[in-house]
Amino acid sequence: MDTIASLFSFITTPVSWVIVQFHSMYGKIFGPDTGWAWGLSIVSLVILIRICLIPLFVKQIKSTRAMQTLQPEMKKIQERYKNDKQRQSEEMMKLYKETGTNPLSSCLPILAQSPFFFALYHVLNGIATGSTIGVINESLLASARKAHIFGAPLAAKFTDSAAKVDALGATLTDVRVVTAIMIVLMSASQFYTQRQLMTKNVDTTVKTPFMQQQKMLMYVFPVMFAVFGINFPVGVLVYWLTTNVWTMGQQMYVIHNNPTPGSKAQAAYLERLTKHVTTHGKARKRSERTIIKAIVAKGRDRNEFERKFINGLTKAGLAAQTDGAVVKSEGAVAVESEDGTPTTGTAAPKRQQPKRQTKSQRQSGAKSAESASSDSASGSATSLSKSDEPQDAEPQDAKPAPAAKKAQPGSGTRSKAQSGQRKGPQRPKSPSKK
Repeated sequence: MDTIASLFSFITTPVSWVIVQFHSMYGKIFGPDTGWAWGLSIVSLVILIRICLIPLFVKQIKSTRAMQTLQPEMKKIQERYKNDKQRQSEEMMKLYKETGTNPLSSCLPILAQSPFFFALYHVLNGIATGSTIGVINESLLASARKAHIFGAPLAAKFTDSAAKVDALGATLTDVRVVTAIMIVLMSASQFYTQRQLMTKNVDTTVKTPFMQQQKMLMYVFPVMFAVFGINFPVGVLVYWLTTNVWTMGQQMYVIHNNPTPGSKAQAAYLERLTKHVTTHGKARKRSERTIIKAIVAKGRDRNEFERKFINGLTKAGLAAQTDGAVVKSEGAVAVESEDGTPTTGTAAPKRQQPKRQTKSQRQSGAKSAESASSDSASGSATSLSKSDEPQDAEPQDAKPAPAAKKAQPGSGTRSKAQSGQRKGPQRPKSPSKK
């Protein structure tokens, strides 16, 4: 650790200068030799660094969400070129270039603050060994060695011997109790930060190996902090615990106000936004208008939570605009919500369904249809019988035609039809002249 810290010695002087400036301010309040003055100086250093890293944190959030969106495409590339690693890497880089994403962006805040972390470790290690470093002179070094946080010196470690702890004016029990509590808090804060990211702010509709990796890191990182924490001085533990608490609070704020689409956090946020917008009749904050604008722009690609939000506005007689504003829609009527309370909404015209008939009505209708069909059949038969009568009168000198046998149904008529004779009554033949 000392070798790594020496690599960042170029930033030791700026870090030590910042600590000294904060110490001079807090020393006037709590006393220059107290642990509160030195401890709060380290906490203030963390806050200052994390404020400067906020733009990188925003970039990290965007990169993480972009990587989550690309997971299905990345999986397809891996399956398509599973036997060609070089082509797989080329297609991955092409995908990153087309979408404008960078896998390393999610590590930027950690990479950016690591020089400050090792520089602080270098400064505190110099205090423990009694050597001046950076802008910390002999008087400040003596003051820092007297500072204790809950009975543990700033430069003491969990693994220090009793003789070394006695030289710093403390007991080994106090040092180990304080460092153990701080290591547990540091690991717990890291675990909770990763857990709320996995349980609340992950798109539940996409199941990818990336989620399994994040779940594994949720358990690996706290163990790593616990293992390395026993070799950190108390001042470094204060630094790392403060930065973990800052990260946890910063992430809670982002999840609450700008959650990942498709996550449980988005469902809770849109539910709150629906109540807020329907109560005031408009989106009052700029961040709310930005989210509404993004939802409207998605169109048919909205997820179930976003569709539910749009439907909730419609029921309340409101309409989301493309610029993120919310206005009252035309044709607002009173409707009832699920709990029975009247609200204002737009009612779509209902489709008219045919009135259902009773059994007696259906039977009477069937009888009337049968009678109508029988009447029409009799009428047609009458008209046919009239039309079958011969219109030309027979001559008087003609011999009467032999009486035709009554046609039996299905016999005579069919036989005539089969013999090729014309159907229907025919004109009698004229008598042959002898």
